[in-house]
Amino acid sequence: MHEPILTMSARGGTQKRYRFPNNYGASVVKHKYSYGGDEGLWELAVLKFDNEHNSKIVYDTPITNDVIGWLSDDEVEGILSQIEAL
Repeated sequence: MHEPILTMSARGGTQKRYRFPNNYGASVVKHKYSYGGDEGLWELAVLKFDNEHNSKIVYDTPITNDVIGWLSDDEVEGILSQIEAL
């Protein structure tokens, strides 16, 4: 199981941020404005880190060209493994 580098409240829900040694990571959110959040599901965006703290969403990976919504915990774990392997 992947451990987030940060977990915080976001828009009345939760945001988790992940970072891997390849400088890719993910922002995973669940709140009433996220895709699937009102159903208890997660939305994931792939991140690219410029340095230890700065990151931006990237839309040009083999994983996705957008955010991915309506994800279960297991689906998030699978995508995190794909990001870690980039």
